[in-house]
Amino acid sequence: MTAPHVPVLLDEVVAALDPRPGDVVVDATFGAGGYTRAFLDRGATVHAFDRDPDAIAAGAKFPETGETPPRLVLHQRRFSEMVAALAHAGIARVDGVAMDIGVSSMQLDQAGRGFAFSAEGPLDMRMSREGESAAEFLNAAREEDIADVIYRYGEERQSRRVARAIVAARPLATTGDLARVVRKALGYRPGAPKDPATRAFQAVRIHVNAELDELETGLSAAEELLREGGRLAVVTFHSLEDRIVKRFLREAAGAQAGASRHMPEAKAGTPPVFARVSRAIRPTETEISRNPRARSATLRSAVRTAAPAREAA
Repeated sequence: MTAPHVPVLLDEVVAALDPRPGDVVVDATFGAGGYTRAFLDRGATVHAFDRDPDAIAAGAKFPETGETPPRLVLHQRRFSEMVAALAHAGIARVDGVAMDIGVSSMQLDQAGRGFAFSAEGPLDMRMSREGESAAEFLNAAREEDIADVIYRYGEERQSRRVARAIVAARPLATTGDLARVVRKALGYRPGAPKDPATRAFQAVRIHVNAELDELETGLSAAEELLREGGRLAVVTFHSLEDRIVKRFLREAAGAQAGASRHMPEAKAGTPPVFARVSRAIRPTETEISRNPRARSATLRSAVRTAAPAREAA
């Protein structure tokens, strides 16, 4: 039996959101409910989002879902849809939004979900179990498109070589198939400090789940939902995600920078929509020793001002 998911930077996320009795908090990435449990224990009502049906089914066992009115409301939806979902529930503003970006330990540890190469499983990687799987993408896409995904989302400098090897080895059916192809293409030596397949797996997973677009849209949704004084806390696990969050908060706090597809460029004189932007907070060595997957985590947080939300691009 695999170990349960351990929420990363839990104390720091709770401190950043500081939930109080009666607050309404969004847990945008429910997972195993570690953050949600902490928010509920502080007396908050939580609206939890997860596109993974397994996570929602597990969350339904929380006793707070049966309270009247429920203090835990589960939404099997992408967190980018939180504005519409909460409007349907009659909620226009919330007191806090927490996001823990990326794949969960439960997904990584279940070989049948196809997220990791530590155990042989179907080449799937879909968080929602719907849409195009990793195998379908890799077996049908053009070589140049595969190379682009691996370079952009895996930051793999030899992406063209890897893509060429994937196309030559098609069809791929399992996580082992993909890992073996990537390792052979990059000359992997057993015992090397990092398996080169890691970058390709990250890239394909991000592409299949549109994770970076989801993050950008979700940040804008949080900006719209948070009341004045409401708090945002975002935990990321690699530089691509952290750069998006860092840029979003810098622009939202009034700094001038280029726009992205979902987050418009700040205009001169535009009042800041977030203040008290935190420095990057990273786990202690004690937490890393207890939970090695925390090693790459970064938390950034901020407090919503009274300024109106910027219009989405």
